[in-house]
This record gives sequence, C-alpha cells and structure tokens, in this order.
Amino acid sequence: MTQSSFNEKCQTTAESYEVQGNAAGDVSQYAAVAEVEKHTTWFVWLLVACCTISGLLFGYDTGVISGTLVTINGDLGPAQLSDGQKEFITSATTLGALLGGLAAGAISDWTGRRPVLGIADIIFIGGALGQAVCHTVWSMIGCRLLIGIGVGLASCIAPLYIQELSPTRLRGRMVVLNVVMITFGQVVAYGIDAGFSNVSGGWRWMVGLGTVPAGIQLIFLAFLPESPRILIRKGNIEAAHRVLERVYSQATAEQIDLQLQVLRASVQQSIDIANSTTFFERFKSMITVPVNRRALIIGCGMQAFQQLCGFNTLMYYSASLFQEIGFDQPTAVGLIVSGTNFIFTLFALKYIDLVGRRRIMVFSAPGMVFGLTLASIAFYYMTLHTGGDLVNGASYSRSWSAIVLLSMIIFVASYATGLGNVPWQQGELFGLEVRGIGTSLSTATNWASNLLIGSTYLSLMAKITPAGAFGFYAGLCLLGWLFCLFCFPEIAGLSLEEVQGIFQDGFGIRESQRMRNQKREMRMQQDIKAGRGDA
Repeated sequence: MTQSSFNEKCQTTAESYEVQGNAAGDVSQYAAVAEVEKHTTWFVWLLVACCTISGLLFGYDTGVISGTLVTINGDLGPAQLSDGQKEFITSATTLGALLGGLAAGAISDWTGRRPVLGIADIIFIGGALGQAVCHTVWSMIGCRLLIGIGVGLASCIAPLYIQELSPTRLRGRMVVLNVVMITFGQVVAYGIDAGFSNVSGGWRWMVGLGTVPAGIQLIFLAFLPESPRILIRKGNIEAAHRVLERVYSQATAEQIDLQLQVLRASVQQSIDIANSTTFFERFKSMITVPVNRRALIIGCGMQAFQQLCGFNTLMYYSASLFQEIGFDQPTAVGLIVSGTNFIFTLFALKYIDLVGRRRIMVFSAPGMVFGLTLASIAFYYMTLHTGGDLVNGASYSRSWSAIVLLSMIIFVASYATGLGNVPWQQGELFGLEVRGIGTSLSTATNWASNLLIGSTYLSLMAKITPAGAFGFYAGLCLLGWLFCLFCFPEIAGLSLEEVQGIFQDGFGIRESQRMRNQKREMRMQQDIKAGRGDA
C-alpha cells in the first residue's frame, strides 16, 4: 500500500462516522468507538515489561544506598563516613536525576522515547561500574551523580513511553507496573544488602550488580517499537499503523483506522504548534497558557507532595535509623519496610483504573498523616531520657522502637497505595506539543524536592529532633492531601487527547467527572448497537 493510498483510506474511514464533541470539553463519539479493545495482548505486556526495567533500576538505586552507607566503613578513606559525607553521597544521585529529568522530555521529543531509555541504560552501567571500583569519597559522589542522570532520564521517559503505547482503559495500571518494579527493585536491593552486609567489601557488589538489569533492558530495547504518536509526528504513518495493530490486535481494521485517525488529528495540532513556535515559546506557554499552567501545577504539585512527605529519606536512611533505635539487624528490618511498599503497590496496580487516581489519593493520604504523627509521638517518648535526640549507643525502649516500626509500616502502606503511584501518571496531563516539557518539569520537581529532603534529613533530625522532623513531614502530608482535595481531577478512563478538555475553565474536578460519565454512556450505547448487530 502506498503512503497516499494509505492516507486516503484512513481519511475515508474517519469520514464514514459522525464525529461528535468537537468542542473543547466534549468526548468524541468517534474516539469512543475506536477504544473498544477488550483484551490486553501479549505484545503490550512484553513491551511494558521491558520498559519497567527502568523502574527496577530506579528502585534498586534508591534501596541499595541504604545498606551501602552502613557497610562502607573505611573503604573510601575516612574510618567512618560523617553525616555530611553521607548526605553528599545520597544527594549526588538526586542532583543528577534532577538534571537528567529536566533534559529527558525535550530530548525525547526530538529523538523519540526509546533512544532516551537506551542512553539512560548506558549511563547507568557506567555509573554502577564506577561506584564498584572507587576508593575515595569524591569519586563515589561523582559516580552517584552519573547514575542519577540515568535515573532521571528513565524516571521521566519510562512512564511516558508506557502511557503512549498502552490502551486507554489500562493506561494507569500499566504505569503502576513501572512503580511495582520500583518497589520490587527496592526489595531486591535490601535483600542484596542483607546478603552482602557481612562480606568484606560487599558494598561494591551491592552497587555493581545494578549493571545487570540495565544491560538486559539495553538489549531488549532494540526490539521495541517507537511510540505511535512520535511516529506520526515524524510522518511515518504506516509504522504507527503497524504498532497500533499489535497493541489492539483483536480490534477490527476499521477500529484501528479510527484510532489512527484520532491520533493523527491530535498529533497534527501539535505539529502545527511546533512548526509555528520555538522551543522557548512552548516552554513559556507552560505558564502563559491557562490549560498548560493548570496541568503543570497539578503535575509539579503531585510530584512535590510525593517527595516532601519524606518517603525516600526513609528508603535512603532506614537502615541507619533502625540501627540507632536498637534493632540488631537494621538491614533486615528495612526489608520489612520495602516489602510493605511492594505489597501495597500491587494493591494499587489492581485498583488504580477501577477506583480512579483521585479517590485513591483522597483516601490514602490521611493514612500517611496518621503514620507519621504516630512516629513523631513514639520518637518523643522514646528519646525523653536522651534529651529528644537519637544517641548512638544509647538504649531505647523496645516497645517504642516497635511502635516506630509499626508507624513506618502504616505510612509506607498508605504511600504505596496512592502517592507512590499517582504522580507518575503525569504524562496524562499534557498535550503532545508540550508533553515532553511538562513531564520534564514535573520530574525535575520530584527530584528537586527529593534533593531538598534528602540533603536536609540528617540535619533536620539533629536540629529539631526526630519527633519534630516526623511531625514536620506529617504537616506537609496534610497540606498535600488538601491539594488533592481541591486541585486534583479524576482522569481515569479518558484518553490522552481528551484530558486537555478538563482544564479549560479550572482544575476540572467536576468537568472530568462529567466527561467520564459522557464517555461511559457512549460506550454503553455502542455495546447495545453491537449486541443488536450480533442478534
């Protein structure tokens, strides 16, 4: 089939349907008809499985540093790492991720999503090998910075790539699979930390083994397709059609052509904007265009909430914290926390598309507030005899230590159910013409907040006591919950192209529900028509 005849066929198919809902904020009947895929194909699961290795790398790096910090001893020069050196080593990765996240979206708009993931793997392999052979604090910091750039690239692009390749009805669940792999990576890291904790130089194996999944993904990427939206944007319509045929393998040819036409209409608008504006004008439009600004506020706000709640500091420093409060096997106790994170992320995997993003956030965030408040109370009474501070070598009540562990489990379970997953749906919020920019800014907000929290955690614990620090994090969680109540709309079930309509006149909490109801009614009508046809 020639390119011209292929285009004419798509156009003719599209014109055979009455297209309703062209006004902003309405759902196209034509789009609803195109989204009738009932089954998820092996191809979708395979490509998502490959993409989620990026999540595994993200989680592994987050988890492995916790065990590394307590087993390095004098291998980097000083007999014991100071708090400042620990913060530098931990925060270097976050700074690198901030830089990588800022660049990722814009680069992927130019090169495509898949090449950026390959670049991230190469950087990660180099950084992991460098860590394994370094002998000074500053070389360790440099390699952690390099790994951070890879993590930043992958954390931005993997969810975006998955969203653009997934069927609408399963888009949220597919992105949560990436988060499942993040938590699984943390569990694997804690398990490896525990296994090598008593081995001389074992921390080098801990950090070096990160090369394995990165190498595996780099090989698999050679066999994965590019995002159909990027292919259409580059004018490769036939390749985009082939990808859609594999994603929607049980759909009819007519439905595939309809889906392609929906994408082409949306992508053409982004192409027109890209051809008539510069990158800096599109960057500026994130603030000056109300639809983009509202999407950016939500994307950045949710990512900031995810980090300012203090979760990743728990991942970075959990082994050190549990060691200070008297647990004999702090790395093994940290494995309990990471295991809780993994299990409750599986819960989110099942329900995020059924229950919805907004509802999960509204009901899970109070559990985080409760867990952190309980931890603050426990730390207050536990440290009364040491002046409110955690003192190395001091003896603390086993009961209060157990309550701290319980509070951490409650906090992590609530986090994993909602906040650990929902912010990474950020790609849904932005139109294609600014999707790379928007996801980059949102991801950069995540890592900037992570950098702030990670680099101040130990100092905060020393300045305002552990009770004060965890009480402070509880207050930030309360503010985040209020943000979700008033600003975060429900976008489950809406296509990437339809989401933009909800931000026309505000944050779209009511408008999103109206559009979801409208789309549900259209699908019911289509099912009724299909039933009559079968009869």
